[in-house]
Amino acid sequence: MTEKCTLCKEKIEETFLGKIRGTVIKKKMVCSSCQKKFGADVEKQL
Repeated sequence: MTEKCTLCKEKIEETFLGKIRGTVIKKKMVCSSCQKKFGADVEKQL
């Protein structure tokens, strides 16, 4: 199951255990690169 980032629409990578390399904020997927780019303002961007 491939998930896409809500902000940049890029594919979110998974670890070998099937966990995503990112986070879920307000039931929306956000990749780790967008987390780094927006920092604490991620919630405002959603």
